[in-house]
Amino acid sequence: MKSLRSLNKYFITYKWRFLLGIIFTVISNYFAVKMPKYVQVSIDGLQKTGVSTQLNDALWLSLKIGGLYLLLSATKGFFLFLMRQTIIVMSRWIEFDLKQSIYRHYQTLDTDFYKRNRIGDLMNRISEDVGQVRMYLGPGVMYTINLLVLTIFSLYQMAQISGKLTLFALIPLPFMSLIIYKVSNKINKASKSVQEEQSHISTLAQETFSGIRLIKAYSQFGPSSDRMERAANSYREKSMKLVLINALFMPTIMLLIGLSTLLVIYVGGLLTETHQLSLGGIVAFIFYVNNLTWPFVSIGWVTSIIQRAEASQQRINEFLNTKPSIVNPSEEAFDLRGDIEFKHVSFTYSNTGIKALKDVNFVIKSGQHLGILGKTGSGKSSILHLIGRQFDPNEGVIQINHQALNTINLQDYRSQIAVVPQEVFLFSDTIRNNVAFGAHEHVSDEAIISALTRSHVWHNIEEFPDRLDTQLGELGVNLSGGQKQRISIARALIRNPRLLLMDDCLSAVDTETEEIILNELRLLPQAPSIVMVSHRISTLRNCEQIIVLEDGEIMEMGSPEELMKLKGAYYETYLQQLNEDQA
Repeated sequence: MKSLRSLNKYFITYKWRFLLGIIFTVISNYFAVKMPKYVQVSIDGLQKTGVSTQLNDALWLSLKIGGLYLLLSATKGFFLFLMRQTIIVMSRWIEFDLKQSIYRHYQTLDTDFYKRNRIGDLMNRISEDVGQVRMYLGPGVMYTINLLVLTIFSLYQMAQISGKLTLFALIPLPFMSLIIYKVSNKINKASKSVQEEQSHISTLAQETFSGIRLIKAYSQFGPSSDRMERAANSYREKSMKLVLINALFMPTIMLLIGLSTLLVIYVGGLLTETHQLSLGGIVAFIFYVNNLTWPFVSIGWVTSIIQRAEASQQRINEFLNTKPSIVNPSEEAFDLRGDIEFKHVSFTYSNTGIKALKDVNFVIKSGQHLGILGKTGSGKSSILHLIGRQFDPNEGVIQINHQALNTINLQDYRSQIAVVPQEVFLFSDTIRNNVAFGAHEHVSDEAIISALTRSHVWHNIEEFPDRLDTQLGELGVNLSGGQKQRISIARALIRNPRLLLMDDCLSAVDTETEEIILNELRLLPQAPSIVMVSHRISTLRNCEQIIVLEDGEIMEMGSPEELMKLKGAYYETYLQQLNEDQA
């Protein structure tokens, strides 16, 4: 249970609720063990009472004992209810806290982490795995405490009736302990395997639903269904293996409990014949053994719960113990002013080993528009990732106003920049909320409309029946590619950033719309520095400086006019795209 030790802090957080649960468990079991005692008294009393001569007294004694039994049962039930209301509710609160903790930690992890891990697996750990841990924190803990308390109370009462008979009743227990010890490891391994397969299924389902349009377009229903069926069959086989272990485990425990009951009846009968034990005593003893039946049978179930929780918490801890490589190094306030400079920057992606940038040097003047041109895989997006500090360079340094980027307040820095990614992401929400997502605080509809107008998409939205309240489908499926890109630009502009990073975000718009948006960017009142990545010359022609990348290296750098005079890669690209446009 090493992995589960990390949950102990939650028991301390909810210590009063936990302690109350233990108290209610003790009280409930106190009344539970008193019930067989009254059965003993009742039977022994009836034996002593001559039923033929004192029928009224016997009837009165039976009613009295029966009434007390019912009262004890009701009292036991009431405190059993309170026990569940404290411990089970506590487990739900801890489940909430644990999910919040995992979610917050997910948000602190860097981009490299998300490149290494699958979304389906991340989702499974915060849902299915936390659910398994919750079963340990609630039913697992509750039944364990109940077993300990009831066992202590019952053994004490049994010893009061007959110490010899108690020893015979406990003979099967060592064998039970050995079986539990042997089977626990098998349950743990099987549980971990089941959880990993569950993550695989979640990943497949997430990818299938996200790419359903592509699956339909390529008519890949068969292969997609086959992949899911194979994963489901593997999950079923591993689950059945776990079920088989539990299925063999529970009857074995029941057999040992039954053996204990048989020993009690046999030995108790012998003790009754020698007058060492009354008839009421042996009946009460059988009640006590039966009272212990479910708690001991539940050992198998609780063991399975704990082993599943151990496997799940181990998977959760793998992520919780993952430290982000990108951290905020300073709490000192930072004001984004001045130049951005790359000094001998090289960068390699750790998950692929691809060297994206090699000894890159350039300066972005404050308020300057920098264009980055290059073929696919040349390192254009990598420069934007480094400027936004999604990654840190392997070599060299990036400076903001003569301060190393990895030494400044990251939260302050990112609050003053805006990013328009190449892959547009829109939430399944209204257009209003999608644009307002980029704002630092609540913004008016006028500000949202102004941002949408600057990105030249408001005239489209005006035609929608619900306008700003138009509900978007997942990833903006009910919009065109150009509309999604322009709404994404509006989301960035509403931040009034001092640094705007645009990653080939005009690829889905026509040249006329592109020209309108570029003109609006030049007229932004805060005059931000803009870094614009594109594979189209037309997008970059108004930039003061352009970098031409090839295989992670800067091949050319200068103004559009200077690059045209060089008649190098920029010039060749210009001619090629000009011929394509004319054709």
